[in-house]
Amino acid sequence: LKMSKALERVKNKIFNKKNLLKKLEIWRGANKKIVFTNGCFDLIHLGHIEVLARSADLGDILIIGVNTDLSIKELKGNNRPIIEQNSRAQQLASLEFVDAVILFNEQTPLELIKVIKPNIITKGGDYTSEQVIGNEIAVKNEGEVIIIPLTQGYSTTFILDKIKNE
Repeated sequence: LKMSKALERVKNKIFNKKNLLKKLEIWRGANKKIVFTNGCFDLIHLGHIEVLARSADLGDILIIGVNTDLSIKELKGNNRPIIEQNSRAQQLASLEFVDAVILFNEQTPLELIKVIKPNIITKGGDYTSEQVIGNEIAVKNEGEVIIIPLTQGYSTTFILDKIKNE
């Protein structure tokens, strides 16, 4: 069975570091403004979509760093993630305003940010720009960190608590 063209387009947005570096050269050559954000995206919900859409609006290219299953276990314990990493990456890549998705094994995306050197780093919610990983790199490269307000009532923890209490 031949792969669906739509699914092929989605899979072509999922990068490893080497492929992403090649693509970044092309985007930079075309003077594109690159926005980077990251997260676990374990159960993708409306809050994620809104932060990602607002992030995409800030530039020309949106790159999402996604924690691997291993790094989520280290951050959140053995019963997470709920959705495995390839599914999470494909779900994010299927959003039309997302240009690239890349998985990372570390607990923070610092090494990825050093490679990408985005013009803008976004983070949802309860952070100050000084607390955002990669802040110094953004500033050094004449970029900025932008905090996007969270949509109230939407979080993976909130969803899991709701299920547990039913």
